[in-house]
Amino acid sequence: MTGRLRLHALLAGQRRAQRVSLATAAACAVVAAASAVLLLGLSGWFITGAALAGLAGVGAAQTFNVLLPSAAIRLLAILRTGGRYLERVSGHDAALKALASLRPALFAELASAAPDKALALSSGEASARFVQDVDAIQTLFVRLSGPWGAAAGAVAAVGLAGLADIRAGIVVALGLTISVAGSLLIGRQWIDPAGREVQVAVGRLKDRLSSLQASAAELRAYGLESWAVDETDRTASALDQATRQVSIAGGRIAAWQTLVMGVAAVGVFAVLIHHPPALVALAVLAAVASLEAASSLSVHFRSAGAADQALIRLSELVPDPAVPSLDVLRMGSVSKLGFRSVALGLEPPQRLAVTGATGRGKTTLIERLMGLRPCPDRSLTVAGVPSCDQDRAVLRRQFAYAAQEVRLLDGTIRSNLRVADPEARDQDLWGALGDADLADRVRLSPLGLDMPLGENGACLSGGERRRLGLARAYLRSAPWLVLDEPTEGLDAACEARVIEGLRRRLDRSGQGLIVISHRPAVRLLCDASIEVMGLQASGELVLTTGLRRAVAA
Repeated sequence: MTGRLRLHALLAGQRRAQRVSLATAAACAVVAAASAVLLLGLSGWFITGAALAGLAGVGAAQTFNVLLPSAAIRLLAILRTGGRYLERVSGHDAALKALASLRPALFAELASAAPDKALALSSGEASARFVQDVDAIQTLFVRLSGPWGAAAGAVAAVGLAGLADIRAGIVVALGLTISVAGSLLIGRQWIDPAGREVQVAVGRLKDRLSSLQASAAELRAYGLESWAVDETDRTASALDQATRQVSIAGGRIAAWQTLVMGVAAVGVFAVLIHHPPALVALAVLAAVASLEAASSLSVHFRSAGAADQALIRLSELVPDPAVPSLDVLRMGSVSKLGFRSVALGLEPPQRLAVTGATGRGKTTLIERLMGLRPCPDRSLTVAGVPSCDQDRAVLRRQFAYAAQEVRLLDGTIRSNLRVADPEARDQDLWGALGDADLADRVRLSPLGLDMPLGENGACLSGGERRRLGLARAYLRSAPWLVLDEPTEGLDAACEARVIEGLRRRLDRSGQGLIVISHRPAVRLLCDASIEVMGLQASGELVLTTGLRRAVAA
């Protein structure tokens, strides 16, 4: 099943879940649209008839039935107002609940995807897809009632006009057909392309803003604020142009519908020129009221292009299902590591240092091993099975990872630590902070574990952010602890405390250790080391052909 089909399956599931609200919205749309047309037509007949009765004299005025038509008009006004309100409430209730369920489902699909898909989106582009694109497809829920209301309004308009004369009903039906056909043509010709471009332009703008915001300090330091503003304005101009085109095309649809219904009203008047004035008023106003039925579809036409493009962009978040080639659940709790180029078979609690010059591919190696990057060859194995063949969710559970570049949530110390273990107790959090030499720093805050960090840990120094990432990795229960330059940027005294805390943690947990580090003190923890020599053009990593014991200098 392709990504788009799976996305449609997700949407169909949400429509089933919200079927009661959607059915209520459709029923209310029928009531509101029919009531609106009947209200206008009956009001025209009533006002014209009452005026003619008054002109005919007191006797005619006395015999004219005022109560029944006025009661019907009042009832239709209540039904129109109440039906329209309940349609909006029910439709938006269904849409908001569906989208609230859809976003986590899409995120789960993306998170479980292959690394080349899951990690390919920038933060700005990901934000655009999960916010603007998901919002754009709400029309698939909110506007499901539109065709029902339009059909009810059309039937009511044709029926009222037909009461006066069958030819008048035919004129109104023909006008509605031409109006809808022309609106559909305008929508496909102008609105759909512009609506698609809006969704793409939003992604480009958010992506550019995200990259500029991430470089805000450097831009300020080099005095490039004006350049950044110009870059933003240039990127935003495409979005503005596309939005303008959507509005212009929407105006064209409105003008077309007004013109057609105006001609239809004149045609009805011409057909009924010799009929009683009250019937003429009823039929002409029914033709005018049919404009509302047609215009309810124009909202769909205006949003169809954006919704289609949003579906395409969102379907890219949904990966094609992968069938694992081997059952990795049989690995149990022990994961053995192997590399094709090296006769190496390690298992916890053994410890491996990964060395090599800067840029040779050390981080690439371990990220491939953990399933965080595409694996072009089968040289990396866990439990004797190539990591390329592993079920990614199961594979990643074998590792607790502290990356070199730490990413923190805009929340508290507690919320960032519980990313690794949502059920962790406070004493576990303090223990991890202590082993990472960060507990004393957190205790200085009167809020303790509830200390806010700001965006990406802005309230912490670089070394403190690194140690918080280390503490978070400590809380994850996994056979292997993987650390990428855990003491980089720390002074000698702090490094010694962190290493001692790491030693204590490993001794207690029995975890295996894979560590990338240029620091000799860190490598002294390890039983063995392996050197990454570089990355071939094929993407295959070249490792040393022998296993070296890590010994003190």
